[in-house]
Amino acid sequence: MTEFQLLIASDETPPLSLLAVARVAAVSLTVHPTLTAPSPPVLVLTNGTKLRGVNVLLRYLGRTATTIPSLYERDVLETAQIDEWLEYAPIFSIGSEYEGACKYVDGYLLHHTFLVGQSLSVADIVVWSYLAGAGKRWESLMKSKKYQNLARWYSMISTEHAAVLDQLTATYTKKKDSAPVKTKETVQGPSSNKQVVSNRPEVDLPDAEMGKVCLRFAPEPSGYLHIGHSKAALMNQYFAQRYNGKVIVRFDDTNPAKESNEFVDNLLVDIKTLGINYEKVTYTSDYFPQLMEMAEKLIKEGKAYIDDTPREQMQKERMDGIDSKCRNNSVDENMKLWKEMISGSERGLQCCLRGKLDMQDPNKSLRDPVYYRCNPMPHHRIGSKYKIYPTYDFACPFVDSIEGVTHALRSSEYHDRNAQYYRIQEDMGLRKVHIYEFSRLNMVYTLLSKRKLLWFVQNGKVDGWDDARFPTVQGIVRRGLQIEALIQFILEQGASKNLNLMEWDKLWNINKKIIDPVCPRHTAILEEGRVLLTLTNGPETPFVRVVPKHKKYEGAGEKATTFTKKIWLEHADATAISVGEEITLMDWGNAIVKEINKGPDGIVTELVGVLHLEGSVKTTKLKLTWLPEIDELVPTTLVEFGYLITKKKLEEDEDFVDVLNPSTKKEIAALGDANMRNLKRGDILQLERKGYFRCDVPFIRPGKPIVLYSIPDGRQVTKG
Repeated sequence: MTEFQLLIASDETPPLSLLAVARVAAVSLTVHPTLTAPSPPVLVLTNGTKLRGVNVLLRYLGRTATTIPSLYERDVLETAQIDEWLEYAPIFSIGSEYEGACKYVDGYLLHHTFLVGQSLSVADIVVWSYLAGAGKRWESLMKSKKYQNLARWYSMISTEHAAVLDQLTATYTKKKDSAPVKTKETVQGPSSNKQVVSNRPEVDLPDAEMGKVCLRFAPEPSGYLHIGHSKAALMNQYFAQRYNGKVIVRFDDTNPAKESNEFVDNLLVDIKTLGINYEKVTYTSDYFPQLMEMAEKLIKEGKAYIDDTPREQMQKERMDGIDSKCRNNSVDENMKLWKEMISGSERGLQCCLRGKLDMQDPNKSLRDPVYYRCNPMPHHRIGSKYKIYPTYDFACPFVDSIEGVTHALRSSEYHDRNAQYYRIQEDMGLRKVHIYEFSRLNMVYTLLSKRKLLWFVQNGKVDGWDDARFPTVQGIVRRGLQIEALIQFILEQGASKNLNLMEWDKLWNINKKIIDPVCPRHTAILEEGRVLLTLTNGPETPFVRVVPKHKKYEGAGEKATTFTKKIWLEHADATAISVGEEITLMDWGNAIVKEINKGPDGIVTELVGVLHLEGSVKTTKLKLTWLPEIDELVPTTLVEFGYLITKKKLEEDEDFVDVLNPSTKKEIAALGDANMRNLKRGDILQLERKGYFRCDVPFIRPGKPIVLYSIPDGRQVTKG
């Protein structure tokens, strides 16, 4: 067996495509994580020769294959087609393009057994590796049977080469989830006896049948979708895909005092943003007539009664297990008061409908819960037709059963109400719906109560439900989060029932890994105290050079950089320079600073130096960003955000108003390179030496600054 060394960056995992091709080609790779990041992988041959770059290495390994001689070497056309697939395959690593790539390859495989020709090639192994490396996302798509040709092809390769690929994928998955490799290790050899922990959120729904599972995502239209709701929505989709089932989106619109069409419309926008595939949209209000009929049925069967006990007294009686004075009223008396409630009369407004369950049950949710209340406010969909509205506890078990829901996913905070849910369905005489619990998603320094979020909106503490400081889907997307990162973050947690307080940094770190490989690079200089550096031997006439916006990703496009005799440096950089020091001007070359002029207060006001382009960038301590002195620079406002509260987790009896963060937004004036006038709202970019940003307000006219929102990267001390 041929043996080579594979050198990779110290903070990276070896590309699965390289490992897989090496396995199939019967080549042993010993991995050494010794390169400085970021560096492409390097293959060291037995004679010491080094080859660099993933595709170069893939072609070489394919040519050395002895087990499958035609793994890469084919006729001119087929070899070119393999190269074409190698160029295409990285699109699977771009979150927003992933499903589009799956659809494209699925269509291609409708009439092909292999990607190239009539036998396995490097192209097949590389595309297979990108799918295998996607983990839960690909597993979920396979189970959904959405891309059957692609799944067939993937399974064929996995089965035919299981001997060499099974252990590799298990090891790779485990390694991805652990700390970066720190010591050399061999990725070829006998199977390990250690148990490999699966990265998948594999849990089973009780009594689930393939093709027959029906789930529902049922938000109340009293606010925008937030990150906690996102988990519920995505878990419903995950199980629907796994069991080839369906999801119903149902608006639980039973409280007209809190709900509006604005919230309905924006919830649908957010559901679309999350990529939730649903069969239909329904409303609990669609079932108001049937719910009223069911309420009357329960009254007549002695399973519900009208109660006019004042609310505070009723709550105390429930806590103490004391029967209401109205509990044993006759059916006729209950029906009479029920009609008063329906009409919204003065007498009816004093009453509510309660279920007659068990006032002595240790589980207090079973102590005669309220089924209906009077509310004279008009409903956002049906106006003033009704004066009474069902409670969630009454409506949910009814509509779940009527709509054919097989499994109701609920967060574990509702655990004590599960018995109530089942008891109400039993009293109604309806089909039982299985409840599956998962843990609620809680984030540090974050409020997820819609009532509390509404307080921030109504009191002007934020600019709206889509404010970048808000944990709403629209808020975090506006902040710069990619939906693919949110999906990955939530699916990594799976359907765990353990309550966890999650750190934002983990989510932002996933986001960084998605945006960093593709987002364009730009330059901005802070406005305050900026210093002019005059290069005495610099170009007398400015010239322009076209350079890539991202040195490792051509798809980011190109930008025009202007080189001038006078350039702007940031105040902090200018202050750090010493007379006679050689510095590196990024994307230009070295310069030596000859003079440092200061004002009477000792603050640097001007620098004079000479270009020294033959100098080595390896010898300089300062690598500085700069901008040319031209009129086309773009006024820019950089915005940083902080958490809305100052405490990681609020206690139950703690008032959030007492821990409000007094400073949650900071705006910094800057100048951006001329190319930034082409940014569009929503564009993601990296400002060299400053971090990642999302364009919130693009260039409109000279003098009006563009606005860039800072995106946390998961490694810095996150402020929000």
